[in-house]
Amino acid sequence: MVVSARSWLANEGGKHLVLMLWLGTNTWLFVKTFLMYSGGQQYHYLYKMLGVSTRKTRRLLDKRKTFHVACGVAICIFSVVHVSAHLVNVANFSSSYSEDFPALNLARYKGEDPKVIILTTVPGITGVLLVIILFLMFTSSSHCVRIYNYEIFWYTHNLFIIFYIILMVHMVGGALKYQTNIGAHPPGCLRANHSSSEQQREELEQRDDAEMRCREEAHFQPHCPQTWLWVAGPLCLYCAERLYRYIRSSEPVTIVTVIKHPCDVIELRMLKKNFQARPGQYIVLNCPNVSSFENHPFTLTACPTENKETFGIHLRVVGDWTERFTQLLLPDMRRDLDILPVVHQRSYPKLYVDGPFGSPSEEVFNYDVSLCVAGGIGVTPFACILHALLDGWKGFRLKRLYFVWVCRELQSFYWFTELLCALHLKLWHENRPDYFNLKLYISQADNQQCISEEKYRLLASRLLVGRPRWKLLLDDIGRTNKHKRVGVFCCGPKSISRTLHRLCNSAQFPGTTFEFNKESFS
Repeated sequence: MVVSARSWLANEGGKHLVLMLWLGTNTWLFVKTFLMYSGGQQYHYLYKMLGVSTRKTRRLLDKRKTFHVACGVAICIFSVVHVSAHLVNVANFSSSYSEDFPALNLARYKGEDPKVIILTTVPGITGVLLVIILFLMFTSSSHCVRIYNYEIFWYTHNLFIIFYIILMVHMVGGALKYQTNIGAHPPGCLRANHSSSEQQREELEQRDDAEMRCREEAHFQPHCPQTWLWVAGPLCLYCAERLYRYIRSSEPVTIVTVIKHPCDVIELRMLKKNFQARPGQYIVLNCPNVSSFENHPFTLTACPTENKETFGIHLRVVGDWTERFTQLLLPDMRRDLDILPVVHQRSYPKLYVDGPFGSPSEEVFNYDVSLCVAGGIGVTPFACILHALLDGWKGFRLKRLYFVWVCRELQSFYWFTELLCALHLKLWHENRPDYFNLKLYISQADNQQCISEEKYRLLASRLLVGRPRWKLLLDDIGRTNKHKRVGVFCCGPKSISRTLHRLCNSAQFPGTTFEFNKESFS
């Protein structure tokens, strides 16, 4: 039955309008009051005492990738159960074909081939397509596939759009049906023209219970599809977010400078109108000349400040996308190692930036003591934090920062030697030498090189060969900072993050707690 919009508005519009006004008013009052208590100067000390547990909430949200993977594995496991059960159902539809209730059967006749039933019905065809898509998404999500060819993972994972469309259609065929006239046809009653055993007919004739006698044929109809009830809300939120992100990233950025660093690392300095970011956040890049559909996250290594509007990232040339992107930026780039960075200025390809987005590293300033551990190019989120300290950011809680950077090659340290030296000198002149504790490690024992430049001499004394002894390091931090909550931030190989995570859970010092936070984009 087609509903008339005019009639619906006349009969139902009034109450729905009042309901929307009531909900809107309450939502506005809640937001207004929350902002007043959280941002009003008259409630500054009350908010500081009571506050909102933003750190614990953020740390839970930072586990979104783990939650996403857990949901994906759960979907696959329960899909196997679901598919297995329906395969049994199809076999039973074929072998237990009911002559009494032909409308209830999915099979067209007794003994029909189950494969034919699956491939000639809407639930069967859509179910096969859903299983294929889910299999492709699951297998291409493995770590080895993402490392070998990220494009395979990217494109197959975006099949979720087709997956949801097919999912909406999956129940239209109505494989499972329910009875609609239980009052006129009580379950278990039999009519004379229906096949039944002699004993059942005799029992029915001997009984006078009118309720057990069928007054009409059993009628069946499929369930009304309810899948949309579960997916409509999240899909609407997702579409709204994608629309907002599309509008936000619709204007291309201006690439100001491209700097070539040692060990195949490229630094980009960019400019975008009204772009604001905080240390520790990351952005997502899209270069249509490389791929219109691929977006890749990169941590900010420099944020806009009052004195400079540019922001920057460091990317390592690893994989197809970064190689093609680098060729567009520096078509004549040589692959040999340079100790000093090389600055290039030319016309650059069109580039779009979406973000910034939050990450665990934003919380570095919200601890009294923080330990930042970087492995190779994993130093990028902490570089932005060091830039903030150098630029004189104020209003944060951090009283001491431990910084450990592990690299395979000595040349990797030259990515941020200027920054490390400048920050060390700044804190030295401010009479705060203990504020920043720096340790540099070359993991390859056969690499006996050292930082020989005179202007980097203070870094040479902090350069060690070998791997850090993590337990001794955490023990020393625990003894020095008793009865404090230490934030541990890691961005690097899994071997380092697993070791630190285990040590943070097992560290035992009176009143000292190590809270582990990990950056992850892969």
